[in-house]
Amino acid sequence: MSYDHLDLGSAPTDEDCAQLGMDDNYAVCARRECRALIHQFKRLCGDPPPSAYFRIHENPHDFGTYLSVAIHFDPNDPDAVAYAYRCDEESPDQWDMAARFELEAGRRHEREQHASEGAGSDRAPGAPK
Repeated sequence: MSYDHLDLGSAPTDEDCAQLGMDDNYAVCARRECRALIHQFKRLCGDPPPSAYFRIHENPHDFGTYLSVAIHFDPNDPDAVAYAYRCDEESPDQWDMAARFELEAGRRHEREQHASEGAGSDRAPGAPK
């Protein structure tokens, strides 16, 4: 079975997003934004029908690989086609509150991980914490 897809971007149109070639931690930030966008589409449009699914696409570019959300769908299933085009037509302009919380929780977790990895890195080997 051959599936078609529509690229839905990596964030709502009026929001800032991770920038390939500009953000040191682009892959982590962009993947987090793409997951949040998929969750927001599901809140907005409901769960996809059985012959449609979301996927985070890796797209080659001169500056590296950028990420975006795509909805894949069976072009022979009217429900899947309608769902995919509804997502495209109703693509959000801004993050909803649930997405904002999800993104902030992810950033907070990343900061805590970074802090715990760097904690005590200036200690001599074998020195107590």
